[in-house]
Amino acid sequence: MAERPFKDREEVKKEIRFWFIVSVFLECLGFLSALIGIIADALDKTLGLETMSWFLLAIFLSISAAAPLVKSTAAKSLYGIESESKNK
Repeated sequence: MAERPFKDREEVKKEIRFWFIVSVFLECLGFLSALIGIIADALDKTLGLETMSWFLLAIFLSISAAAPLVKSTAAKSLYGIESESKNK
């Protein structure tokens, strides 16, 4: 018989929480780098990176925030399926 992906419900809840926090953190970093890019463009200065590099970094971070969110969603789905099977 195949081994279950999670041992118990608390482990699933921890997994959901962890990946959601990682996703929110990456998304906040994306917004922050976009904000730095806007400020750098408004001041016409180079704040560590060129303006376009800040925007590219913001796009990269925002897209990479989707992967942990998918992981969190998969864990929620497994949690729901397990709850559903226990109710029957």
